[in-house]
Amino acid sequence: MKKDKNHHENPENFNPSVLKKVRQARMVQPDAEELITQIIAGDTTALSRAITLIESNNPNHFAKANTVMNGCLPHANSSIRIGITGVPGVGKSSFIEVFGKHLTHQGKKVAVLTIDPSSAVSHGSILGDKTRMEKLSKDPNAYVRPSASGETLGGVARKTRETITLCEAAGFDTIIIETVGVGQSEIAVHSMVDFFLLLQITGAGDELQGIKRGIMEMADAIVITKSDGDNIPKTALTKTELSRALHYFAPKKSAWIPTVTTCSAKTQEGIPEVEKIILNYVKTTKNNGYFNCKRVEQNEYWLTETINDQLKQDFFNHPQIQNVLAETKKAVQNNETSPFAAAQLLLETYRNLRT
Repeated sequence: MKKDKNHHENPENFNPSVLKKVRQARMVQPDAEELITQIIAGDTTALSRAITLIESNNPNHFAKANTVMNGCLPHANSSIRIGITGVPGVGKSSFIEVFGKHLTHQGKKVAVLTIDPSSAVSHGSILGDKTRMEKLSKDPNAYVRPSASGETLGGVARKTRETITLCEAAGFDTIIIETVGVGQSEIAVHSMVDFFLLLQITGAGDELQGIKRGIMEMADAIVITKSDGDNIPKTALTKTELSRALHYFAPKKSAWIPTVTTCSAKTQEGIPEVEKIILNYVKTTKNNGYFNCKRVEQNEYWLTETINDQLKQDFFNHPQIQNVLAETKKAVQNNETSPFAAAQLLLETYRNLRT
């Protein structure tokens, strides 16, 4: 094996000039209008570039990102958005890969947005979902995009809502969002999907424990995974217990009655039934008007969230605020002022700078 100047091993047939051309091509960034045209044409490379653009914290990228979003918006809103959550170890990635392949075999285009937890220490993420969903990642009718959760709570990344719009503009008719799986903090993902699916495993608690989990109140369906082999009787028992637990909840505004079912990613038993449940839900809620009503409410919610996010970004990115913040932090650390008084000072300074 040959080695380059950085001591990386390269294959014998490695051509440095080809690598140079590839790197140069990647450095050339298309303008906003070109990105929009490519995304609408279904170019996943352009889609990835646009997602990276909207995820950027660089203020210089904001205008271009907004132009791309506005250009893609008229081509969006034509998909079924599915949120999938569950505790770590429930088999979210395995389920999504099998379920996604089931949909692509029918000619559907599936985009999977996976959220990996960010380390509170290093702030890094593994982003290994493409590896865990190897078959789906290689499917020409699928697109898998991992993102880091960063400091965002609720099991999603900061720009997941905008990413959904871009994927819809690229022609994906089914958007699946795999959350971090943090338990009761899944409100954010629930506010951006049409159908909320909770994956459960056997041995996760009796029906009274199930009632305590607020996330169950948001679920439109509960799927008990790993229903194969010796585990089948256990999943059947868990299905009965969870079905009983659901009867304690108040009726949903959608008039939909949540369903409990079982499946196996290993044998693919129960996967078609999950699709039928989702399609029945969409049909029911579109007929009674709840589907569109919920989309309108979600748009209003994300208007407020986007304003909050933008104000926060503008505040912390302001050069003079950064200078004052550094001094204020020292004063708080030395007990020279309280955090509340310091915050009030910073906000007053920011307001004066904006007037």
